[in-house]
Amino acid sequence: MAAVIRRAALAVVLAVAACAGPPAPPGEAPAGGAPPIAGPLAGPEDPFRPLRAPAPAPGPLGARPLGRYLGVYARPGALAPGFVLDARNPTGQLAPMLVRGVRPGGWLEVLLPLRPNGTTGWVRAEEVRLVEPRFRIEVDLSRRALVLERDGRVLRRLRVGIGRPATPTPTGRFYVWVKVPQRNPRGPYGSLALGLSGFSEVLERWPGEGRLAIHGTTDPADRGARVSAGCIRVFNPDLRALRRVPLGTPVLIHR
Repeated sequence: MAAVIRRAALAVVLAVAACAGPPAPPGEAPAGGAPPIAGPLAGPEDPFRPLRAPAPAPGPLGARPLGRYLGVYARPGALAPGFVLDARNPTGQLAPMLVRGVRPGGWLEVLLPLRPNGTTGWVRAEEVRLVEPRFRIEVDLSRRALVLERDGRVLRRLRVGIGRPATPTPTGRFYVWVKVPQRNPRGPYGSLALGLSGFSEVLERWPGEGRLAIHGTTDPADRGARVSAGCIRVFNPDLRALRRVPLGTPVLIHR
C-alpha cells in the first residue's frame, strides 16, 4: 500500500507540474468569506531526501508546506479550504506532515497536528514539497521499548518510560512536529524534547495543551516504568541517539 501511495503521489506532482489547472468541481465554499486560521501549530533538513523519483524501498511520505499558511480542504475538489492551517511550529519551522492518501488532480491527504489524534485534511500538491523521511521511530508500550531506524536499519533500541494507568500514552501514527533543546538538562524534559503531532487523550489543561512528546529524564529508574503523564521518557544519555532525528520523522506507538 505504501508503495502504491508513493507512486500515486509522484504521479500527482508530475501532473501538477505539467498542467496546473483549477480545482475540479463540485465543492463548497465556507460561509462567511475567508476561511478561519487554525494555529499556532506546526528549512529543509539534511536527513530528508526530496522525492524526484520512486524510491526503491516502501515507506511513508512527508509533505512540507512551502509557506506558513496552508489551505486545508474537507475533500478533494472543494472550491475553497475549510480552514487555513498555521503550519509554523513554536520554533518557527515548517514540519513535514505524513501523507495518508492521494487523489487525481493534485490532492494529498495529510495527517494534521490537531486534536483529535488522527485528524486528516486535504491539501493541494503545489502548496507542499514531498520528501521521503529516512528516520523512523517505533515505540512498543508493552515492551517499554523505543526503536530508532534509518533507511530501514536499526540504529538503537532503548528502554523507555511510558504513561501511568491514569494518563496512558496514546497509540497511533504520529510524526515529530517540533524539536526543543532544553537549556537545563536536569529539568523535567531532560536535555531534549521532541514534540509529536498527537496529544494526550485525557489531558488538555497541560503545558503545550497536552501535546505528546518524547523527552529526556535524569532518572535512570524511569526506564521500563509507567511514570509519565503520557509522554515517552528517555534517559538523557540514551537521548543523544535522537538528536539527529529531523522534523517529520514518522513515529508509530503501539501496544
